[in-house]
Amino acid sequence: MQLNSTRFGAINIEADDILLFPHGLIGFDEERHWVLLADHDNPSVGWLQSLGKEDLALPVISPRKFCPDYQIRVNRSQIATLELGELDQAYILTIVNKSEGQLTTNLRAPVVINLDRRIGRQVITNDDQSTQVVLTGPIGLFRKSA
Repeated sequence: MQLNSTRFGAINIEADDILLFPHGLIGFDEERHWVLLADHDNPSVGWLQSLGKEDLALPVISPRKFCPDYQIRVNRSQIATLELGELDQAYILTIVNKSEGQLTTNLRAPVVINLDRRIGRQVITNDDQSTQVVLTGPIGLFRKSA
């Protein structure tokens, strides 16, 4: 299957590459089908590319790369639709934003993906973690690829 993206051009993807977000993402409720793409210029960054809108690609990171002690605490009802059998099936990402000239990520609204079942959901944590964290280090290369 070929996916057209304004950021990445034409991309060949397999049906198994498609992630279903039954509830969409925050701010993108209607976008339910996404694909996770690698950024070949920056291994610290991935992209959630919408299948429905070719101009919609969200930069994502593994928050543990920047906050090694990061853990999410959510109500089980938020992740019930992911059908997780074990915690190690969950892949955790956070969306990167640009705020006041700095790159940040929101640790309170991670994206949780069950890679085995290809189902994802953005959740809101129920702890006191910082909402916006300024990113430094390897993410600096992100500016060249974004």
